[in-house]
Amino acid sequence: MQKILTKLAFKHWWATFFLMGIFFLLFGVTSLNLFVLLKANIDLYLEYGTMVIADGALRQLVELIGYGYLSLLFYVLFKTCERVLVERLTSDKRPDA
Repeated sequence: MQKILTKLAFKHWWATFFLMGIFFLLFGVTSLNLFVLLKANIDLYLEYGTMVIADGALRQLVELIGYGYLSLLFYVLFKTCERVLVERLTSDKRPDA
């Protein structure tokens, strides 16, 4: 499966470039203000203790951690597309004319 996806990514560079842009935007959206919200959530726990769990702070903390991992996934996909495009542009092989 990986070889098939790699072959498609190298063959259709324009689609890889388009996906790279989408993953970049998704990474930006999911990571926007993430650290500030996570710090505020942790400060809430430190200031008020475990009574904030009843107010939904635990659910918010789990959601923020989930957004962090989702953001990481989008970043890895962006870097994968970048690697494919850089390797294609810098390879010594000439495309078939």
